[in-house]
Amino acid sequence: MKKLITLIISIAVLCAVGFAAVGCNNTGSDEINVYSRELGSGTRSAFIELTGVEVKDAEGNKVDKTYSGAAITDKTNVMMSSVYGDERGIGYISLGSLNDSVKAVSVEGVAPSVATVKDGSYKLARPFNVAYKADNSKDTLADFLRYLASAQAQTVIGEEGYVSVKDGAADYVAPATAPTSKIVVGGSSSVSPLMEVLIEDYCRLSGVAIEKIELQTLDSTAGMTNAASGTYDLGMASRALKDSEAAQLESFVLAQDGIAVIVNNANETDNLTIEQIRQIFTGEVRNWANIA
Repeated sequence: MKKLITLIISIAVLCAVGFAAVGCNNTGSDEINVYSRELGSGTRSAFIELTGVEVKDAEGNKVDKTYSGAAITDKTNVMMSSVYGDERGIGYISLGSLNDSVKAVSVEGVAPSVATVKDGSYKLARPFNVAYKADNSKDTLADFLRYLASAQAQTVIGEEGYVSVKDGAADYVAPATAPTSKIVVGGSSSVSPLMEVLIEDYCRLSGVAIEKIELQTLDSTAGMTNAASGTYDLGMASRALKDSEAAQLESFVLAQDGIAVIVNNANETDNLTIEQIRQIFTGEVRNWANIA
């Protein structure tokens, strides 16, 4: 009898200790772990606007309501590896960076793809912009910009899983003598993987030495700020330019991209509404069991 009583007491103590952390019946084991991007990220800026995580206060100022307990990742690959290693995790990345290590959920019943971004049925989509100072006279920049607007660049964009935006673009024709000035391209970590491939293709076609184009990966705000200051010859942003940025820079849309909402491959969730995404990323819903 004493052994039975001792066993009951032991179980009660263990349950009490467990309940303090996650609950005796494992309540909390289905808690949602939210992953977001850093301030300055173009992907975060576009995502919070499209999902309603960003709201306007009484004075009309934009307020980012991202859940205060969200883990912040500073690059696309960090976001992917975080969700890959967390069965309860959820985050968001560029559609063009998506691979089989994580699962992209449908949004409002529409799966993210080049086709659904292009036809407008997938609602989480944004532009990839490049921007530069109008008075930049470097020959490599001028020629690279011609390439980025070309049919060859649009082919690369499509092959890499992004949405081309220039149907019927003219072919790029290499100059008789390859440009020799060095340029620095930098900014968004979402645009960077695509830009790396475009740089390689441009150098192959133009004869420009690959070391003449330096690619730096930070975030969209850094891309626009450094392009305006002249630190970058060409800035990259995975969002629309702000009015203050557009006033200082020439820009154009390089491609369209979807934002994929990603979960761990073990997660059974296959579809979320935009309202459910908003609730998750503002912290209003904290448990996967509450996602109908």
